[in-house]
Amino acid sequence: MAKNSIKALLVATLSLFMILFCNICTAQEITTLPVEQHTSEKKEEKLDPAKIIMDHIKDSHEFHFFSIGSFNASIPLPVIIYSPANGLTEFSSSKFGEDGDIIYNGYGLDENKQIYSSDGTKVYDFSITKNVVQMFLALTILVVIMISVAKKYSTGQGLKTAPTGLQNAIEPIITFVRDDVARPNLGKKADKYLPYLLTVFFFILINNLLGLLPGSANVTGNTAFTLVLGIISLIVILFSTNRHFWGHIFWPPGVPFLVKIILIPIELAGVLLIKPAALVIRLFANMVAGHIIILSFIVLIFIFGAMATVAGYGFSPLSVAFAVFIYCIEILVAFIQAFIFANLTAVFIGQSLEGGHGEGNGHDDPIIA
Repeated sequence: MAKNSIKALLVATLSLFMILFCNICTAQEITTLPVEQHTSEKKEEKLDPAKIIMDHIKDSHEFHFFSIGSFNASIPLPVIIYSPANGLTEFSSSKFGEDGDIIYNGYGLDENKQIYSSDGTKVYDFSITKNVVQMFLALTILVVIMISVAKKYSTGQGLKTAPTGLQNAIEPIITFVRDDVARPNLGKKADKYLPYLLTVFFFILINNLLGLLPGSANVTGNTAFTLVLGIISLIVILFSTNRHFWGHIFWPPGVPFLVKIILIPIELAGVLLIKPAALVIRLFANMVAGHIIILSFIVLIFIFGAMATVAGYGFSPLSVAFAVFIYCIEILVAFIQAFIFANLTAVFIGQSLEGGHGEGNGHDDPIIA
Protein backbone atom coordinates (compact mmCIF):
# COMPACT_ATOMS: atom_id res chain seq x y z
CA MET A 1 0.00 0.00 0.00
CA ALA A 2 2.79 2.40 0.93
CA LYS A 3 4.71 1.44 -2.22
CA ASN A 4 1.68 2.31 -4.40
CA SER A 5 1.28 5.66 -2.62
CA ILE A 6 4.95 6.52 -3.22
CA LYS A 7 4.65 5.64 -6.92
CA ALA A 8 1.50 7.78 -7.25
CA LEU A 9 3.31 10.68 -5.56
CA LEU A 10 6.27 10.29 -7.93
CA VAL A 11 3.94 10.31 -10.95
CA ALA A 12 2.21 13.49 -9.73
CA THR A 13 5.52 15.21 -8.90
CA LEU A 14 7.10 14.42 -12.28
CA SER A 15 4.00 15.55 -14.18
CA LEU A 16 3.81 18.80 -12.20
CA PHE A 17 7.51 19.40 -12.93
CA MET A 18 6.85 18.92 -16.66
CA ILE A 19 4.08 21.53 -16.57
CA LEU A 20 5.89 24.15 -14.51
CA PHE A 21 9.17 23.79 -16.43
CA CYS A 22 7.37 23.91 -19.76
CA ASN A 23 5.57 27.11 -18.71
CA ILE A 24 8.93 28.70 -17.86
CA CYS A 25 10.34 27.67 -21.23
CA THR A 26 7.48 29.39 -23.03
CA ALA A 27 8.05 32.68 -21.20
CA GLN A 28 9.15 35.13 -23.85
CA GLU A 29 11.13 38.33 -23.88
CA ILE A 30 9.22 40.54 -26.31
CA THR A 31 10.38 43.79 -27.84
CA THR A 32 7.97 46.62 -28.31
CA LEU A 33 6.29 47.43 -31.61
CA PRO A 34 5.06 50.93 -32.44
CA VAL A 35 1.62 51.70 -31.04
CA GLU A 36 0.47 53.05 -34.38
CA GLN A 37 0.68 49.59 -35.92
CA HIS A 38 -1.90 48.28 -33.46
CA THR A 39 -4.26 51.24 -33.00
CA SER A 40 -4.78 51.99 -36.67
CA GLU A 41 -8.17 51.32 -38.16
CA LYS A 42 -8.71 47.83 -39.49
CA LYS A 43 -8.86 47.29 -43.18
CA GLU A 44 -10.88 44.62 -44.81
CA GLU A 45 -8.65 41.59 -45.09
CA LYS A 46 -8.76 38.87 -47.69
CA LEU A 47 -9.02 35.24 -46.71
CA ASP A 48 -5.60 34.09 -45.49
CA PRO A 49 -5.62 30.27 -45.08
CA ALA A 50 -2.10 30.15 -43.62
CA LYS A 51 -3.00 32.68 -40.92
CA ILE A 52 -6.23 30.85 -40.06
CA ILE A 53 -4.42 27.53 -39.69
CA MET A 54 -1.54 28.97 -37.65
CA ASP A 55 -3.94 30.83 -35.34
CA HIS A 56 -5.59 27.50 -34.50
CA ILE A 57 -2.28 25.72 -33.92
CA LYS A 58 -0.43 28.38 -31.93
CA ASP A 59 -0.79 28.96 -28.21
CA SER A 60 -3.28 31.63 -27.15
CA HIS A 61 -4.50 33.62 -24.15
CA GLU A 62 -8.03 32.27 -24.54
CA PHE A 63 -9.99 29.18 -25.51
CA HIS A 64 -11.89 30.12 -28.66
CA PHE A 65 -14.64 27.71 -29.75
CA PHE A 66 -16.67 29.43 -32.48
CA SER A 67 -17.92 32.79 -33.74
CA ILE A 68 -21.36 33.76 -34.99
CA GLY A 69 -21.38 37.24 -36.44
CA SER A 70 -20.01 39.56 -33.75
CA PHE A 71 -20.46 36.94 -31.02
CA ASN A 72 -17.35 34.98 -30.01
CA ALA A 73 -17.72 31.91 -27.79
CA SER A 74 -14.45 31.94 -25.86
CA ILE A 75 -13.00 31.59 -22.37
CA PRO A 76 -10.45 34.31 -21.48
CA LEU A 77 -7.41 33.29 -19.44
CA PRO A 78 -5.26 35.18 -16.90
CA VAL A 79 -2.48 37.38 -18.24
CA ILE A 80 0.61 37.59 -16.01
CA ILE A 81 3.27 40.01 -17.19
CA TYR A 82 6.49 41.24 -15.67
CA SER A 83 8.15 44.43 -16.87
CA PRO A 84 11.30 45.91 -15.28
CA ALA A 85 9.66 49.33 -15.50
CA ASN A 86 6.12 48.47 -14.35
CA GLY A 87 6.69 45.37 -12.23
CA LEU A 88 4.22 42.46 -12.09
CA THR A 89 0.81 42.95 -13.72
CA GLU A 90 -2.18 40.58 -13.81
CA PHE A 91 -5.49 40.92 -15.67
CA SER A 92 -7.90 38.95 -17.85
CA SER A 93 -7.09 38.49 -21.54
CA SER A 94 -10.63 39.76 -22.30
CA LYS A 95 -9.27 43.25 -21.66
CA PHE A 96 -7.55 43.05 -25.05
CA GLY A 97 -10.96 42.94 -26.76
CA GLU A 98 -12.55 40.30 -28.94
CA ASP A 99 -10.06 40.88 -31.76
CA GLY A 100 -7.08 41.66 -29.52
CA ASP A 101 -6.89 45.21 -30.85
CA ILE A 102 -7.30 47.07 -27.52
CA ILE A 103 -4.31 48.32 -25.56
CA TYR A 104 -5.01 47.78 -21.86
CA ASN A 105 -2.90 49.22 -19.04
CA GLY A 106 -0.04 49.85 -21.47
CA TYR A 107 -0.04 46.35 -22.99
CA GLY A 108 -1.39 44.97 -26.26
CA LEU A 109 -1.35 41.94 -28.54
CA ASP A 110 0.50 41.87 -31.84
CA GLU A 111 -0.44 39.84 -34.93
CA ASN A 112 1.31 36.76 -33.48
CA LYS A 113 -0.74 36.98 -30.25
CA GLN A 114 2.35 38.02 -28.30
CA ILE A 115 2.12 40.71 -25.64
CA TYR A 116 4.01 43.97 -26.18
CA SER A 117 4.41 47.14 -24.15
CA SER A 118 3.30 50.49 -25.50
CA ASP A 119 6.05 52.42 -23.67
CA GLY A 120 8.98 50.60 -25.25
CA THR A 121 10.00 48.48 -22.24
CA LYS A 122 10.79 44.80 -22.35
CA VAL A 123 8.04 42.39 -21.38
CA TYR A 124 8.31 38.92 -19.83
CA ASP A 125 5.16 36.91 -20.42
CA PHE A 126 4.32 34.27 -17.76
CA SER A 127 0.63 34.11 -18.60
CA ILE A 128 -1.58 31.08 -18.01
CA THR A 129 -2.16 30.24 -21.66
CA LYS A 130 -4.44 27.53 -23.01
CA ASN A 131 -1.46 25.17 -23.36
CA VAL A 132 -0.73 25.52 -19.65
CA VAL A 133 -4.39 25.08 -18.67
CA GLN A 134 -4.67 21.96 -20.80
CA MET A 135 -1.49 20.49 -19.30
CA PHE A 136 -2.94 20.98 -15.82
CA LEU A 137 -6.11 19.30 -17.04
CA ALA A 138 -4.10 16.37 -18.45
CA LEU A 139 -2.20 16.09 -15.17
CA THR A 140 -5.46 16.02 -13.22
CA ILE A 141 -6.91 13.32 -15.47
CA LEU A 142 -3.70 11.27 -15.21
CA VAL A 143 -3.56 11.44 -11.39
CA VAL A 144 -7.28 10.72 -10.96
CA ILE A 145 -7.16 7.69 -13.28
CA MET A 146 -4.04 6.20 -11.70
CA ILE A 147 -5.17 6.75 -8.11
CA SER A 148 -8.59 5.23 -8.80
CA VAL A 149 -6.99 2.19 -10.46
CA ALA A 150 -4.41 1.84 -7.65
CA LYS A 151 -7.17 1.90 -5.01
CA LYS A 152 -8.91 -1.01 -6.70
CA TYR A 153 -5.69 -3.02 -6.74
CA SER A 154 -5.09 -2.21 -3.05
CA THR A 155 -8.42 -3.86 -2.21
CA GLY A 156 -7.46 -6.99 -4.16
CA GLN A 157 -9.67 -6.31 -7.16
CA GLY A 158 -7.73 -7.21 -10.29
CA LEU A 159 -5.44 -9.52 -8.29
CA LYS A 160 -7.88 -12.00 -6.76
CA THR A 161 -10.76 -11.14 -9.07
CA ALA A 162 -11.12 -9.91 -12.64
CA PRO A 163 -10.57 -6.15 -13.18
CA THR A 164 -13.66 -4.06 -13.90
CA GLY A 165 -14.53 -0.66 -15.34
CA LEU A 166 -11.69 1.80 -15.88
CA GLN A 167 -9.24 -0.65 -14.37
CA ASN A 168 -10.10 -3.12 -17.12
CA ALA A 169 -9.28 -0.49 -19.78
CA ILE A 170 -6.01 0.74 -18.24
CA GLU A 171 -4.49 -2.61 -17.29
CA PRO A 172 -3.89 -3.84 -20.88
CA ILE A 173 -2.11 -0.57 -21.71
CA ILE A 174 0.12 -0.83 -18.64
CA THR A 175 0.86 -4.46 -19.45
CA PHE A 176 1.66 -3.51 -23.06
CA VAL A 177 4.16 -0.83 -21.99
CA ARG A 178 5.74 -3.23 -19.51
CA ASP A 179 6.01 -6.26 -21.84
CA ASP A 180 6.61 -4.55 -25.21
CA VAL A 181 8.50 -1.39 -24.25
CA ALA A 182 10.29 -1.72 -20.92
CA ARG A 183 11.29 -5.38 -20.69
CA PRO A 184 12.61 -5.93 -24.27
CA ASN A 185 14.85 -2.84 -23.99
CA LEU A 186 15.75 -2.73 -20.29
CA GLY A 187 15.69 -6.40 -19.29
CA LYS A 188 15.85 -7.03 -15.54
CA LYS A 189 16.06 -3.29 -14.84
CA ALA A 190 12.68 -2.67 -16.51
CA ASP A 191 10.76 -2.31 -13.24
CA LYS A 192 13.10 0.48 -12.14
CA TYR A 193 12.23 2.65 -15.15
CA LEU A 194 8.65 1.49 -15.68
CA PRO A 195 7.04 4.29 -13.56
CA TYR A 196 8.79 6.95 -15.69
CA LEU A 197 7.92 5.25 -18.99
CA LEU A 198 4.28 4.87 -17.97
CA THR A 199 4.08 8.51 -16.83
CA VAL A 200 5.53 9.77 -20.12
CA PHE A 201 3.31 7.47 -22.18
CA PHE A 202 0.03 8.39 -20.48
CA PHE A 203 0.88 12.10 -20.17
CA ILE A 204 1.60 12.36 -23.91
CA LEU A 205 -1.40 10.19 -24.81
CA ILE A 206 -3.85 12.26 -22.75
CA ASN A 207 -2.53 15.52 -24.21
CA ASN A 208 -2.70 14.06 -27.73
CA LEU A 209 -6.34 13.05 -27.28
CA LEU A 210 -7.35 16.33 -25.61
CA GLY A 211 -5.75 18.21 -28.51
CA LEU A 212 -8.24 16.60 -30.89
CA LEU A 213 -11.23 18.19 -29.15
CA PRO A 214 -12.66 21.28 -30.93
CA GLY A 215 -11.39 24.50 -29.37
CA SER A 216 -8.65 22.76 -27.38
CA ALA A 217 -4.90 23.39 -27.43
CA ASN A 218 -2.42 21.40 -29.48
CA VAL A 219 -0.03 20.95 -26.55
CA THR A 220 2.10 18.18 -28.04
CA GLY A 221 2.47 20.33 -31.16
CA ASN A 222 4.27 22.97 -29.08
CA THR A 223 8.07 22.94 -29.30
CA ALA A 224 8.50 24.06 -25.68
CA PHE A 225 6.44 21.09 -24.43
CA THR A 226 8.28 18.48 -26.50
CA LEU A 227 11.62 20.14 -25.70
CA VAL A 228 11.02 19.78 -21.95
CA LEU A 229 10.05 16.14 -22.38
CA GLY A 230 13.22 15.58 -24.42
CA ILE A 231 15.38 17.27 -21.77
CA ILE A 232 13.85 15.18 -18.97
CA SER A 233 14.45 11.99 -20.97
CA LEU A 234 18.04 13.11 -21.64
CA ILE A 235 18.60 13.59 -17.90
CA VAL A 236 17.25 10.10 -17.20
CA ILE A 237 19.48 8.66 -19.93
CA LEU A 238 22.61 10.43 -18.63
CA PHE A 239 21.98 9.31 -15.04
CA SER A 240 21.65 5.73 -16.31
CA THR A 241 25.07 5.66 -17.96
CA ASN A 242 28.16 3.93 -16.57
CA ARG A 243 31.92 4.08 -16.97
CA HIS A 244 31.93 1.50 -19.75
CA PHE A 245 29.41 3.55 -21.77
CA TRP A 246 31.47 6.76 -21.58
CA GLY A 247 34.64 4.80 -22.30
CA HIS A 248 33.17 3.76 -25.65
CA ILE A 249 32.10 7.36 -26.34
CA PHE A 250 35.43 9.08 -25.61
CA TRP A 251 37.74 6.26 -26.73
CA PRO A 252 36.03 3.81 -29.11
CA PRO A 253 37.85 0.45 -28.96
CA GLY A 254 39.31 -1.17 -32.07
CA VAL A 255 39.29 2.05 -34.09
CA PRO A 256 42.39 3.75 -35.61
CA PHE A 257 43.54 6.88 -33.80
CA LEU A 258 42.70 9.31 -36.62
CA VAL A 259 39.23 7.82 -36.93
CA LYS A 260 38.74 8.22 -33.18
CA ILE A 261 39.34 11.96 -33.48
CA ILE A 262 36.45 12.19 -35.94
CA LEU A 263 34.25 9.64 -34.19
CA ILE A 264 34.40 11.08 -30.64
CA PRO A 265 32.53 14.37 -31.35
CA ILE A 266 30.00 12.48 -33.49
CA GLU A 267 29.30 9.98 -30.71
CA LEU A 268 29.08 12.77 -28.13
CA ALA A 269 26.68 14.75 -30.32
CA GLY A 270 24.59 11.61 -30.76
CA VAL A 271 24.12 11.27 -27.00
CA LEU A 272 23.59 14.94 -26.11
CA LEU A 273 21.85 16.29 -29.23
CA ILE A 274 20.70 13.76 -31.81
CA LYS A 275 18.85 11.37 -29.48
CA PRO A 276 16.89 14.10 -27.63
CA ALA A 277 16.19 15.84 -30.96
CA ALA A 278 14.78 12.59 -32.35
CA LEU A 279 12.30 12.50 -29.46
CA VAL A 280 11.41 16.20 -29.63
CA ILE A 281 11.06 16.67 -33.39
CA ARG A 282 9.24 13.40 -34.06
CA LEU A 283 6.44 14.10 -31.57
CA PHE A 284 6.13 17.79 -32.50
CA ALA A 285 6.15 17.27 -36.28
CA ASN A 286 3.64 14.42 -36.32
CA MET A 287 1.09 16.14 -34.09
CA VAL A 288 1.34 19.48 -35.91
CA ALA A 289 1.09 17.80 -39.32
CA GLY A 290 -2.18 16.09 -38.45
CA HIS A 291 -3.80 19.31 -37.24
CA ILE A 292 -2.62 21.20 -40.33
CA ILE A 293 -4.10 18.58 -42.68
CA ILE A 294 -7.49 18.61 -40.91
CA LEU A 295 -7.62 22.42 -40.88
CA SER A 296 -6.54 22.56 -44.52
CA PHE A 297 -9.54 20.49 -45.61
CA ILE A 298 -11.88 22.73 -43.59
CA VAL A 299 -10.34 25.93 -44.96
CA LEU A 300 -10.82 24.63 -48.51
CA ILE A 301 -14.56 25.15 -48.01
CA PHE A 302 -14.05 28.87 -47.48
CA ILE A 303 -11.52 29.14 -50.31
CA PHE A 304 -14.01 27.67 -52.78
CA GLY A 305 -16.78 29.73 -51.17
CA ALA A 306 -14.78 32.92 -51.77
CA MET A 307 -14.63 32.07 -55.46
CA ALA A 308 -18.29 31.07 -55.75
CA THR A 309 -20.94 30.33 -53.15
CA VAL A 310 -22.13 27.27 -55.06
CA ALA A 311 -18.58 25.92 -55.19
CA GLY A 312 -18.25 26.34 -51.43
CA TYR A 313 -21.45 24.43 -50.68
CA GLY A 314 -20.66 21.82 -53.32
CA PHE A 315 -17.19 21.06 -51.98
CA SER A 316 -18.31 21.01 -48.31
CA PRO A 317 -19.37 17.32 -48.13
CA LEU A 318 -16.12 16.12 -49.71
CA SER A 319 -14.02 18.39 -47.50
CA VAL A 320 -15.79 17.31 -44.31
CA ALA A 321 -15.49 13.64 -45.30
CA PHE A 322 -11.73 13.93 -45.77
CA ALA A 323 -11.38 15.91 -42.51
CA VAL A 324 -13.29 13.23 -40.57
CA PHE A 325 -11.13 10.51 -42.13
CA ILE A 326 -7.90 12.28 -41.13
CA TYR A 327 -9.41 12.93 -37.70
CA CYS A 328 -9.87 9.17 -37.21
CA ILE A 329 -6.29 8.61 -38.33
CA GLU A 330 -5.15 11.21 -35.79
CA ILE A 331 -6.74 9.22 -32.96
CA LEU A 332 -4.56 6.30 -33.99
CA VAL A 333 -1.53 8.60 -34.32
CA ALA A 334 -2.14 9.87 -30.76
CA PHE A 335 -1.51 6.34 -29.43
CA ILE A 336 1.33 5.63 -31.87
CA GLN A 337 3.29 8.79 -30.98
CA ALA A 338 2.95 8.16 -27.24
CA PHE A 339 4.23 4.62 -27.82
CA ILE A 340 7.13 5.77 -30.03
CA PHE A 341 8.30 8.40 -27.52
CA ALA A 342 8.20 5.90 -24.64
CA ASN A 343 9.80 3.14 -26.74
CA LEU A 344 12.66 5.32 -28.03
CA THR A 345 13.29 6.56 -24.48
CA ALA A 346 13.51 2.93 -23.32
CA VAL A 347 15.86 2.10 -26.22
CA PHE A 348 18.19 5.01 -25.37
CA ILE A 349 18.18 4.13 -21.67
CA GLY A 350 18.91 0.51 -22.54
CA GLN A 351 21.89 1.57 -24.65
CA SER A 352 23.27 3.61 -21.74
CA LEU A 353 22.93 0.60 -19.40
CA GLU A 354 25.13 -1.67 -21.55
CA GLY A 355 27.94 -3.17 -19.46
CA GLY A 356 31.44 -4.20 -20.36
CA HIS A 357 32.62 -7.66 -21.36
CA GLY A 358 31.65 -10.17 -18.71
CA GLU A 359 29.22 -7.75 -17.03
CA GLY A 360 25.50 -8.18 -16.83
CA ASN A 361 23.81 -5.66 -19.06
CA GLY A 362 20.24 -6.29 -18.05
CA HIS A 363 19.37 -8.35 -21.15
CA ASP A 364 20.88 -11.71 -20.21
CA ASP A 365 18.16 -13.25 -18.11
CA PRO A 366 14.63 -13.61 -19.48
CA ILE A 367 11.84 -12.26 -17.30
CA ILE A 368 8.80 -14.38 -16.83
CA ALA A 369 5.56 -12.57 -16.08
